[in-house]
Amino acid sequence: MKGIKTRLAIMNFLEFAVWGSYLVCLGNYLGRAGLGNDIALFYSVQGIVSIFMPAIMGVIADKYVQPQKLLGYCHFMAAIFMLGAWYYGVGHTTLDFWPFFTLYTLSVAFFMPTIALANTVAFSLLKSRGLDTVKDFPPIRVFGTVGFIAAMWFVNCFYMNDGSVGLSLVNPGGASADPRFQFTVNQLLVSSIISLVLFLYCLCLPQCACAGKGVQGKGLIAALGLDAFKLFRQKKMALFFIFSMFLGVSLQITNGFATPFISSFKAMPEYMDSFGANNATLLTSLSQISEALCILLIPFFLKRFGIKKVMMIAMAAWVLRFGFFGIGNPGSGVWLFILSMIVYGVAFDFFNVSGALFVEQETSPNIKASAQGLFMLMTNGIGATFGTLAAGAVVNYFCSWREVDGSAYQLGIPGTWGWEGAWLIFALYAAVVLVLFALLFKYKHVPERITRNEVAPAAGDPEGMTDM
Repeated sequence: MKGIKTRLAIMNFLEFAVWGSYLVCLGNYLGRAGLGNDIALFYSVQGIVSIFMPAIMGVIADKYVQPQKLLGYCHFMAAIFMLGAWYYGVGHTTLDFWPFFTLYTLSVAFFMPTIALANTVAFSLLKSRGLDTVKDFPPIRVFGTVGFIAAMWFVNCFYMNDGSVGLSLVNPGGASADPRFQFTVNQLLVSSIISLVLFLYCLCLPQCACAGKGVQGKGLIAALGLDAFKLFRQKKMALFFIFSMFLGVSLQITNGFATPFISSFKAMPEYMDSFGANNATLLTSLSQISEALCILLIPFFLKRFGIKKVMMIAMAAWVLRFGFFGIGNPGSGVWLFILSMIVYGVAFDFFNVSGALFVEQETSPNIKASAQGLFMLMTNGIGATFGTLAAGAVVNYFCSWREVDGSAYQLGIPGTWGWEGAWLIFALYAAVVLVLFALLFKYKHVPERITRNEVAPAAGDPEGMTDM
């Protein structure tokens, strides 16, 4: 059994390294390339394609193509389009919006379903070998976060400049624009290469059965793979998915705006030489280190406290995540930034990973991949789309891109609250969602009934998960 866990750990490492190469630092590159005001649009794309692509791919994985093969095919297509975006960026110092945006969007459209597909592959292979997904999946998923961190560190430090290459924690170009990958289009090259490696790796994974192959004689809804939407008939599941959407609003805010925010301090004399301002991507990686550690806490918290309390803890952590950004700085207030990174692990894991496990336990075998796709739709799809666009409007109201010493920075607009106001508005939103969830989501948790190491029950008979 150790062998399959190792192989799934490698799969998760590569899966999230693809994303970590550009997710948190793309905004810095877009600002430098003349598309700083469009950061929200680029990050909202991840939400828009998640509205339909994970669900479609989940249906295909449930009924027609083995999930591990489909995972590889999606990564191949994502790599091809990301290579196209990189090549276009290399030839254009200032980007035209539509060519670059189109190539980037097509790549993301094929990447986003792979998150749910990777979960499906892991759950399928673990259960086929009699392993407990609640116990055995989180330690495997930790390696995804390790991959994300490794990619962040690499693009933070690696540079190619006038024929020289190397690693540096400061701008190796001196007064000129910083050539490290976290500020350049080369972050997309790193992502595409890893995607191609994962494509080849997926072809070597063990086979996963298609649970619903052969839809003859079934109704139209079943044939189209829309079975997962039946979960909305259950009040508990309907509320869970709705609040997942509301919490999904928070997911892309710091991905899109944390590094432009922290890097903006480089334009201020008192912070321009600080470690944090010069290594925003590396500093932000503390969030993923916290995430890796917090994943290991999920089995204990989920079994002891249940999904409601775990989700409430995640919502409270989002309040702190945004609030600490609003009052911190990379100088004397860097400790507040560090606290923000630490609580991110709780905010992300206690929502995303616990939510995926909850969906896995609550759904019947023939719709598990579709249900994971539905969870992605509500969180990274609808929620993240509206959240990112709204956050972009807030940030653009308080801040604008301006050139200082040859580099572009997103700085607060005089006469407004600047970045501080934007972060505190985001914190207030998360607090409102927390209060509403506590009042409306009715749930009774019975710890002793779900601590047994047994196969997850079918939908309609969820052990230890009862409506009040």
